[in-house]
Amino acid sequence: MPVLIYILLLINIGRCTDDHIFETKTVDVGDDVTLTCPRESTWLAANLYWIRLVPGTFPEALGGMIAYNFDRVKKTNHMTAKQEPGLFVLHFSKTRLSDTAVYYCIKVKQRNMTFLKGIFLRIKGPEPDITAVTQDFLSDPVRPGDSVTLQCSVLSDSEKKTCLEDHHVYWFRARSDKSNPSLIYAHRNHSDTCEEGPEVHSPQKCVYSFSKNVSSSDAGTYYCAVATCGEIIFGNGTKLDIEVVSTCDSQKDISVVFLLFAVLAISLIVIAFLVYVITKNSCDCCKGKKMYSYINVLNCFPKSYHHLFHIYV
Repeated sequence: MPVLIYILLLINIGRCTDDHIFETKTVDVGDDVTLTCPRESTWLAANLYWIRLVPGTFPEALGGMIAYNFDRVKKTNHMTAKQEPGLFVLHFSKTRLSDTAVYYCIKVKQRNMTFLKGIFLRIKGPEPDITAVTQDFLSDPVRPGDSVTLQCSVLSDSEKKTCLEDHHVYWFRARSDKSNPSLIYAHRNHSDTCEEGPEVHSPQKCVYSFSKNVSSSDAGTYYCAVATCGEIIFGNGTKLDIEVVSTCDSQKDISVVFLLFAVLAISLIVIAFLVYVITKNSCDCCKGKKMYSYINVLNCFPKSYHHLFHIYV
């Protein structure tokens, strides 16, 4: 790779040798395929390269050799670059889905680069048997601490299934702040969640459930995603709105508690004041007097409290 980038920085890009050097080739995954490029044995001091371009990555050199007759073979994983009569070929053994890319055959001579041929190779995988992925909507309001169950239904037609890969179900959450969706749950075993349709040749239905106790930070849109056969299919999404508990009720409760404490404090102060006044009056009344009987004691208290005493002479 560093050698290829160094070469691309040093050489001059020349013109194409033909106006129709770019083609598209589509094959099924697992097939053997050979990409060909014209070669002249009279191209002395010239080198030929097969490079691959995948969007978002640097060019990758798959094989290179001198242009004139040379029996060298360059192997990279399941790809082989070699010479054939009048051709420079890149052979794939059992293509993979990851082989989908743009392939260029280039000639480099004296710091000049010429594109000989370009091929877009598309690897077509088996078609998934999924016909629909649906999610249920939440009808009841949700509050922090409530238990919420999200459901995802996957309909599949087994008669159209050309891929033996199982379904892998994942749950993603997308927030309203436009942040990247995050994976929150993955189903491991789903063999007991599927049932056949009531009619002959009707789709199979698998129901996947995801439950959790929600908090105020769990708000967002939850998506059920089914990955199978090199593809991923998303459901329509379930929006989870967390109902914010109003602070008015809690503030009212706090106000009532404070009011009760205030009333209680005032009542205690009044009672303490009354006890003090009664005690003071009683002591002033009784000073200098000899209490030989209950009558004298009674006279030491204000008249308003006489009915509280029952004196039997």
